[in-house]
Amino acid sequence: MTRRMFTGSLASLAAISLLSKVVLAKDIVKATNVVLVHGLFADGSCWSDVIGRLQATGLNVTSVQNPLTTLPEAAAAAKRVLDRQDGPTVLVGHSFSGMIVTEVGVHPNVSSLVYIAARAPDAGEDYTALAKTYPTPPATAGIVFDGDEGRLTEQAFLHDFAGDVAEKQAKILYAVQAPFNKALLAGKTTQAAWRSKPSFYAVSKNDRTIDPDLERFMAKRMGAKTIELESSHVSMISQPEAVAALILEAAGMDTKG
Repeated sequence: MTRRMFTGSLASLAAISLLSKVVLAKDIVKATNVVLVHGLFADGSCWSDVIGRLQATGLNVTSVQNPLTTLPEAAAAAKRVLDRQDGPTVLVGHSFSGMIVTEVGVHPNVSSLVYIAARAPDAGEDYTALAKTYPTPPATAGIVFDGDEGRLTEQAFLHDFAGDVAEKQAKILYAVQAPFNKALLAGKTTQAAWRSKPSFYAVSKNDRTIDPDLERFMAKRMGAKTIELESSHVSMISQPEAVAALILEAAGMDTKG
């Protein structure tokens, strides 16, 4: 499979994008809650700098502790948190957890979706096959396994995952990275919430964990309101103000005041 296989659908992608922009203009529901989901090589604390900014606006914020075991179990963890929300909720995912946002974002409490340098598959799509149509990102070579448990080496974490984070802070983040189970990567989504919910996407222009052009492809396909950040894969750490502003926009809040 090559990128050429996707060129035939450019016209339909443009139509989807235009339709979604109309929906975004008139149908953003003002949210009272934000639920954040972390991806691989991280834990729920990776959102800390974003959480404070969101809480300062009066939003109720919860960071899910993704078990990183299997996709159904990870989705169930996020769904339990969504079940507890009282009112419209923005569901936000970073990296791998875009799979979770795509799967459980159909939840009735979810008013909009935000993807931060995240996977955004269609229902039943083989994300790994899609990713192989783009250059292999450098971080991939830094994944090591102890049996079925995977993690990033320190070198890959510092340079390919969190490349624009100060080394002292990046080493702390490396120390708390949560390992993932190999079975997690085999999961496929059964839903594509971005087809029915207003969606937002932050592309990391200097990403070495997911190819930036793949991020752009997914954002365009879903018709997401898209921003591009001069950041590594972890823009929520290196550029929390920009990430928080995008989430606030998805929550229907005025960020210009």
